[in-house]
Amino acid sequence: MKMTGESKTALSFKVKAKCVTSKARSSIMCLPHCNVDTPVFMPVGTQGTMKGLLPDQLEALGCQIILGNTYHLGTRPGPELIKKAGGLHKFMNWNRALLTDSGGFQMVSLLKLAEITEEGVKFQSPYNGSEEMLTPERSIEIQNLIGADIIMQLDDVVKTTTVGPRVEEAMNRTIRWLDRCLSAHKNPDTQNIFPIVQGGLDPDLRTQCAKALIQREVPGFAIGGLSGGESKNDFWKMVHLTTELLPEDKPRYLMGVGFAVDLVVCCALGVDMFDCVFPTRTARFGCALVSNGQLNLKQKNYAKDFRPIDEECDCSTCKRYTRAYLHSIVTVETVACHLLSVHNIAYQLRLMRSIRESIEQQCFPDFVCNFMLTMYPDKNYPQWIIDALDAVGIQLMKVETAAEN
Repeated sequence: MKMTGESKTALSFKVKAKCVTSKARSSIMCLPHCNVDTPVFMPVGTQGTMKGLLPDQLEALGCQIILGNTYHLGTRPGPELIKKAGGLHKFMNWNRALLTDSGGFQMVSLLKLAEITEEGVKFQSPYNGSEEMLTPERSIEIQNLIGADIIMQLDDVVKTTTVGPRVEEAMNRTIRWLDRCLSAHKNPDTQNIFPIVQGGLDPDLRTQCAKALIQREVPGFAIGGLSGGESKNDFWKMVHLTTELLPEDKPRYLMGVGFAVDLVVCCALGVDMFDCVFPTRTARFGCALVSNGQLNLKQKNYAKDFRPIDEECDCSTCKRYTRAYLHSIVTVETVACHLLSVHNIAYQLRLMRSIRESIEQQCFPDFVCNFMLTMYPDKNYPQWIIDALDAVGIQLMKVETAAEN
C-alpha cells in the first residue's frame, strides 16, 4: 500500500520510445514552467545564475531546465527576498523549469563546517561564520519560497568512499527525513519533491533504500551519493542496480554526473536526468568540449589555429571566434569563460538531443558504438564501459565488428 504524503503532483511523465536493447528511453516530463525532453542534462546555476551565461542565452541554446542551490540561495540573498521578487523564476528572469537541490550535498563539500544530527545539519556559514541549522523542514520551507518546479528532499550524504555503520545510518536517516520533508511540503500543486536513493556502494543498502522510497507517493526519484570519487566499476553497478528497482513510469535523476561518456553509459542504464557543474567549470580553465574529449586552449599549438572549436557546432562561439583568438584570452579575460561556457553547454545539450533522437529512431546501440569509437579511436575502451554496456545488451566490440563488416 502506498503511503500518502503528496496526494497531488505537478508533474506528468510519458515515455515516448524505449531502446529495444538497453534500458534507454526517450520521454517528456511536463512541469509547471516548461515541458522537458529527457534524457536531459541540466546546467547548474548555483546562486540563481549560470557562471558565464545569461538566461536568454540558455533559452537560445534550447535549455529547458536548470538547477539552483538551496543552501547557497538560502544563505544569500535569502528565501524571503526571493519570495518578495515572486520566486526564483522571476528573480533571475528564467521562464523555463527549475530544480533546486536540498542543501544536503554541503554535508560533504562543507563537512568541516557541518555537524550532522537527527534534527538536521548545523552549518557554519562560509560567508560570515554564523551558525545555521538546516532541518528537513527548513530545507523544504526554503525551496517552497524559491518556487522551483522540482525540489529535493534533504538527505544524509556521506562520501562514497565511506564504509561501515555510518553508511547504513545515513541511508535510514534519509528515509526518515523524506517523511519529514513530505509533511512539511506546502506546494504539492506547483512543486514536486524527489526523494534520493542512498546506501553508498552497498547493494543491499541501496536496495533497501529504493524499496522504502517507492512506497511513498512521489512523482520522481533521484540517485544520490555517487560520482564522488568511487571507482567507475562501483559507480555503474550502483546506477544499474538502482534503475532496476525504481518504477518505469517515473523519471530517474542521477545527481552530479556530467562527463559525456558517463552520460551516454548512464542513459543506456536507464537514467533520465543529469546535472553537473563540469561544462562551465572546465570552461573557466580554458577547456572546450568536443566529440573526442576536450581541447585545452591554453596550449601553444592553438596560437595560430584559425578554425572554430568545432566546425560542426552551430553555437555563437563557433560561428564567430577561432581557436587562436580564444587561446589568446582563456583564463585571462572573463569573456573567454563566457564564450567557452556557451560552447560547452551547447555541446552537452546537442549530445542529449542526439541520444534522444537515436532512441526514438531505434538506433541507440549504433549511436553508442559511434560515440565511443570517436572518443576512443584506438578502441582501447575502459573496461568499466564495456562491462556497463554489456550489462544492458550493448556488446561494444561485437557491435563495432558488425558495423565494420
